[in-house]
Amino acid sequence: MFGKNLELNEQTMNTIEEIGRHMPGGFFIYRAEGNEELLYANEATIKIFGCNDLEDFKSLTGYTFKGMLHPDDYLKVSESVIDQIRKSDESLDHVEYRIIRKDGSVRWIDDYGHYTETQNYGGIYYVFISDITEKHEQVIEEAKIAEEKLLKEKVRREQQDRMITALASDYRSVYHVDLDKNDAVCYRADPTDKQQTGEGIHFPYIERFSLYANMAVDESYREGFLKFIEPDNIRKNLETDPIISYRYLVHRNGENYYEMIRMAGVRHAADRDDKTVHAIGLGLTNIDSEMRESMARNKALSEALNAAEEANKAKTAFLSNMSHEIRTPMNAIIGLDSLALRNESLDTGTREYLEKIGESARHLLGLINDILDMSRIESGRMILRKEEFSFRSMLEQINIMVMTQCSDKGLKYECRVIGGVSDFYIGDDMKLKQILINILSNAIKFTDPPGAVSLTVERTAVFEDQSTLKFTISDTGIGMDEEFIPKVFDTFTQEDSSRNNKYGSTGLGMAITKNIVEIMNGTIAVSSKKGVGTQFTVVVTLKNCEHDCAEGIIINPKDMRVLVVDDEEIAAEHARIVLDEAGIKADTCLNGKDALHMLELKHTKQEPYNLVLLDWRMPDMDGIEVAKEIRKLYSSETTIIILTSFNWDEIMDEALHIGVDSFLAKPLFASNVIGEFERIARRNNMSMFKEKRRIDLKDKNILMAEDVIINAEIMKELIRLKGANIDHALNGSIALEMFDKSALGYYDAVLMDVRMPEMDGLEATSKIRALDRTDAKNVPIIAMTANAFDEDVQRSLQVGMNAHLSKPVETERLYQTLEELIWEYYMKNKPDSIPKDNR
Repeated sequence: MFGKNLELNEQTMNTIEEIGRHMPGGFFIYRAEGNEELLYANEATIKIFGCNDLEDFKSLTGYTFKGMLHPDDYLKVSESVIDQIRKSDESLDHVEYRIIRKDGSVRWIDDYGHYTETQNYGGIYYVFISDITEKHEQVIEEAKIAEEKLLKEKVRREQQDRMITALASDYRSVYHVDLDKNDAVCYRADPTDKQQTGEGIHFPYIERFSLYANMAVDESYREGFLKFIEPDNIRKNLETDPIISYRYLVHRNGENYYEMIRMAGVRHAADRDDKTVHAIGLGLTNIDSEMRESMARNKALSEALNAAEEANKAKTAFLSNMSHEIRTPMNAIIGLDSLALRNESLDTGTREYLEKIGESARHLLGLINDILDMSRIESGRMILRKEEFSFRSMLEQINIMVMTQCSDKGLKYECRVIGGVSDFYIGDDMKLKQILINILSNAIKFTDPPGAVSLTVERTAVFEDQSTLKFTISDTGIGMDEEFIPKVFDTFTQEDSSRNNKYGSTGLGMAITKNIVEIMNGTIAVSSKKGVGTQFTVVVTLKNCEHDCAEGIIINPKDMRVLVVDDEEIAAEHARIVLDEAGIKADTCLNGKDALHMLELKHTKQEPYNLVLLDWRMPDMDGIEVAKEIRKLYSSETTIIILTSFNWDEIMDEALHIGVDSFLAKPLFASNVIGEFERIARRNNMSMFKEKRRIDLKDKNILMAEDVIINAEIMKELIRLKGANIDHALNGSIALEMFDKSALGYYDAVLMDVRMPEMDGLEATSKIRALDRTDAKNVPIIAMTANAFDEDVQRSLQVGMNAHLSKPVETERLYQTLEELIWEYYMKNKPDSIPKDNR
């Protein structure tokens, strides 16, 4: 049919079209002469070109072979086809070329053609084509990858040669080691070592260097040497350090000297895709003279350091003991002096004496407090917080205090913020505030009216997630001599002893400030001129904070429920009044036992205190014991802050361990309470009320005792909406009977109305708890009543109920109570029923 007598009539076309339909790819016929007109193209060819039908295909290509090809490929394809046919007896050609589809996309085509002569059409081509774009692109990509690999290998060899050349100038012997293949080759040999493998000769790395360790390395260093040369250890160390080394003592050729082995990756781990070093350069060098000098220096420094540490420990112990011993009588002196001054019948002279006693006592107490700060710093007990804080709020607090002091003294105060300072950072705002207040207080103290004090805050740098802030505090005060400036941060040092009498300086403020700055990895500098003024510059780095809300976690005082526990009735009432004036609802009690009772009532009513302020020193149960019980009973439901007028260092570790959140010093201020609560909230990323774990109510079985039918129907519907099953009893007697007859552990909770005929909820609960079955003792029983007085709640607790819901019951409160109590019940009695990811 496709021979010399080919004629495209109706019969042959039907046959060709039938063949074309069954072809797996494109198939077409075109004249070899003239404009290369197509005689036939099958449906697959039309689809390869993205055309809808034959007419669409003709419109795109002109129905010619030339029109099918990419213009840039036609000449090359034509010459290739002609050349292949000329050289082949089979008149068969193969060529790859590009086409442009109807949508404009370029595709690659694989073309197999057969040439034949016919009487009616002259020379013609039968052509079979397929789309090989993906295959072609893969080949190109593989070639590109191979080229890049060759380039990387070339770069690696160049790096290797440069590294070895650099090492060779300073090392007695240099090697290249392939860690993966345990293969080493010597690039530079030690001419004095006859046992060494010659240059250019390959040898097994581990075996040879292990032999060297056993033969030459001193026994005290041998284990370290062998560990150092292990390939896995080398890879691990070179992940973080570009060069690693090990120093050791060797015994070679009758000599004893110190030597160093040093290694570097041929390519750094960070530069490799797999972040692993595969080959290293290794050098050995004699470091005997410098090693012995270094050891001598280190020994002298160690002895000096030990002596200094012993002296420092003795001083710290003395300061700490002295401070604690003096503080107790000082508190008594201040208290008695204050009481004596309340006597209105005192004569003028006696009153002046008492006032001077009070001033001197407070000055001495300030000195003691400074000594305690220094003691805490030197003993390493001063710990930095790393918590989110409002920089704006901190600065506002400082400015309010400083402006008031300056105004009282007749000084001008100015605060400027420049350089893009953020509202929030992560760090220790309390320590930062102490630094600035110490310096500003000194500036105010040593500046006479009508002078000026200023604070400038500037962000000087931002790197990754940190910002560097510079604080400049300037004054127009009395200044200092240049000779004294280096001593300004020494303890118990003043430039002029008469100044201490006039200005009341303890000589510790700047020493404490400098220590805190250094603990924060910051710097502090001072410049001053006598009679002109002083300027302090503090530079610290804080971590940036991505804060969702411009104001941060803001506590609304009206949302706070606070319990104040203090055995001194006046102190407790004072705290309640102070908090009440700030809009904070507070209850008070005088001992730990009453506190636990009040917490239990609020917990049962589902209205827990979110903050408890506990006095530390109380009879019977002190604050630590009460805090321990609160955490045992209520986990993290309540924030706990210890109140004390004493130094809390001695109890800090124990208190934090049992779950105390923070400490506050007396006397109490509402702003301090709110600020500390906000700080704890930010630290713990918590909301006002800490949520408990909850369980899904689906398929849980609830028993409900309710005598009012309409209430029962509503409750049934609410429970069923959560997918739980509910059984209804008309009174307590029926509820008791239904529970007693149920299978062990069948009911997951009981909703118990308190007031019912025949048997009320309190009696029913008491009898359920008395049943001789394990689930009766632990199953959650929730009271539902229109009465919500504390005495009603107390009665429900006494008979063994777990919670108390006031009618009308809020839907979400009902669900929350059931979900939380059943979760706790399951954790204690059916832990295997809770999915592991929900525990």
